[in-house]
Amino acid sequence: MADRAAKDDLFDALASVAKALGNGHRAEIIDVLTQGERSVDDLAGEIAQSVANTSHHLRSLARAGVVTTRRDGTRVFYRLASDRVRDLWAAMRDVASAHVAEIDHLTRAYLGSPNGVEEVSRDELARRLRTGDVIVLDVRPAVEYDAGHVRGARSVPIAELRRHLRELPRDTEIVAYCRGPYCIYANDAVKQLRKRGYDARRLEDGYPEWQRAGLPVTTGH
Repeated sequence: MADRAAKDDLFDALASVAKALGNGHRAEIIDVLTQGERSVDDLAGEIAQSVANTSHHLRSLARAGVVTTRRDGTRVFYRLASDRVRDLWAAMRDVASAHVAEIDHLTRAYLGSPNGVEEVSRDELARRLRTGDVIVLDVRPAVEYDAGHVRGARSVPIAELRRHLRELPRDTEIVAYCRGPYCIYANDAVKQLRKRGYDARRLEDGYPEWQRAGLPVTTGH
């Protein structure tokens, strides 16, 4: 008969991944890393934590085997250990959205009212990119665009949108996307564009979901 203690150790080890992700800051780090590798300093800025606290969270994620590192001189860059980690994060997020009652309320509190922000599906956007009758804006930071983006999208980080407005034609619909369904950049972009008279919508989710669906992507600027 199998040893009870050995079985307990096994399931504790299996649960170590969930334990590592059982923190909001670490979950946010994983969300950022689904866009591509980032340095410790960059991640600290993204999650509004000190470099020391961010490093502590990253060590926890590394011990659980969900992130790996590479060194470039004195800088250390973190990335997801595999696409399965990306898929795990997507599954956790979807389960929470479906079964945690307060998610809708919290989403509205963060993203604001959906009024004036219409969505376009991945399939519709893919079709319209093939016909060339839409302009797609990637409003994530440029480093994330370089790591991977929707093929045919332009890089216009949300902080730079206003100074790029004159480059955008008013007779073509614009679709903005960012990191995923809980990323505020695309909502902000659509609201800014519509306020100035542009026909604009946001992608229903973001780049990681587009990539997971096997739709055309590319890297570089």
